[in-house]
Amino acid sequence: MTARPQRPAARRAPASEPGPKRPAARRASASKAGVEVEVGGRRLVLKNLDKVFYPEAGFTKGDVVDYYARIAPALLPHLAGRPLTMKRYPEGVEGMFFYEKRCPPHRPEWVHTAKVWSERNDEFIDYCVVNDLPSLIWAASIADLELHTSLSLAHAIDTPTTIVFDLDPGPPADVVTCCDVALLVRKLLHRLELEVYPKTSGSKGLQLYVPLGGRATYDETKPFAHAVAQVLERGHPKLVVERMKKDLRVGKVLVDWSQNDPHKTTVSVYSLRARARPTVSAPVTWAEVEKAARTRRGDGLVLEAKDVLRRVERMGDLFEPVLTRRQRLPGPDGVERVRLS
Repeated sequence: MTARPQRPAARRAPASEPGPKRPAARRASASKAGVEVEVGGRRLVLKNLDKVFYPEAGFTKGDVVDYYARIAPALLPHLAGRPLTMKRYPEGVEGMFFYEKRCPPHRPEWVHTAKVWSERNDEFIDYCVVNDLPSLIWAASIADLELHTSLSLAHAIDTPTTIVFDLDPGPPADVVTCCDVALLVRKLLHRLELEVYPKTSGSKGLQLYVPLGGRATYDETKPFAHAVAQVLERGHPKLVVERMKKDLRVGKVLVDWSQNDPHKTTVSVYSLRARARPTVSAPVTWAEVEKAARTRRGDGLVLEAKDVLRRVERMGDLFEPVLTRRQRLPGPDGVERVRLS
């Protein structure tokens, strides 16, 4: 059983929409009491902006807020209408953290929420839904460093808009090994007439997204993703593993198909990650993936906040087709008939 609430109206935040003013937020007189800012017609009090959240990089809470304000035009369409699970780090990446599915009761009244049925809790949970810039800045202001979303929209929770393959390397395999596997996934899916779009995990792997037409259910997408992973493992057993057991993953890449589930979330594109430095789960081009595989160098796939802002300014939103492209999903039997050789 799932909720069918009215989908909140989503809009693209224009690049000129005002964000919080960092210089004012950094005034010593405002560091403890907070500074009041106006964002998209909403008033917010931002506190402790000078607190260092990423010690290795000297990246502060103010920098986190600033990043999310500046990336918002690209990010917000990917968050709009989706239940958000927050991953909060009140003391920064070296401190404790916690996941928060229930939208905090202290949220501003204008933050959208959506009721989603939880089998585990046997009740509806009110999730935050970040549709606009004020809501995004509020989330950043409560130290939600990582944004984890459903593959579905809240109003159609059983109908994913995309399939995801999470490529997770088992040492000594690394992101370059993930590139090798990503190219195999692309080859297989192309033979099924499906386009797939890569992004970094912001950690040590890659994630591949297959946009859909909005009709398939998880009962279709999960078996399909599993079949893809199985075909890849059979064809390349020294490189690919589809089973979760850690002792099977040494030197291989796990093609994690299990994220295609209504009860799971995946880190959003353009989300910061809680690593030593402020890396981002960022879209990359297939040319970049091919280059990393060819040169055996993956440093160009480690992108920090400043890098991603420059890339979006220069290249736009490379992940926009994940929102706009419509593709029909073949059955898992079709996957089994595909030959990779």
